[in-house]
Amino acid sequence: MADNIVRLAGVIKESIVDGPGIRMTVFTQGCPHHCEGCHNPETWDFEGGFDCEIEKLINTAKKDPLLQGLTFSGGEPFAQAKPLAKLAKMCHENGYNVFCYTGYTFEKLVSSFDTHPEWKELLEEVDYLVDGPFILAEKSLMLHFRGSKNQRLLDVKKSLAENKAIDAENV
Repeated sequence: MADNIVRLAGVIKESIVDGPGIRMTVFTQGCPHHCEGCHNPETWDFEGGFDCEIEKLINTAKKDPLLQGLTFSGGEPFAQAKPLAKLAKMCHENGYNVFCYTGYTFEKLVSSFDTHPEWKELLEEVDYLVDGPFILAEKSLMLHFRGSKNQRLLDVKKSLAENKAIDAENV
């Protein structure tokens, strides 16, 4: 697939539950994790959804003066890391922050940079990361932007700088 095309399950133009502030949430299509109790099982099939140019997404965001950022959800965003890294870069160029959900842990992503350099590209453009698979037995409705207690809300810039997972503060 071209670097400027992302396979989507859908888009929510304004969300207040998928990260801080008012955000546009991009639901990617395709997920290898298949977590029991997944909130979006319709996003698992890599053949489902529809193709969308990343320029269309950033242009949609720019039409809304209330948006503070974009959230990449899924599916699994890191399954389409190359176009999402480009979109995240466009987000930063336009003053938006980037929030991303992944079923991988921060440590798994970092340890896979040699075999998946596109994961590094995307992670370097993410501001906040919720990492780890959703675990139904650890589900909690009391968690800030997370679905299960094993998941962490990380400050990616600090985590990459210190080469270890650093919890985000004041998000």
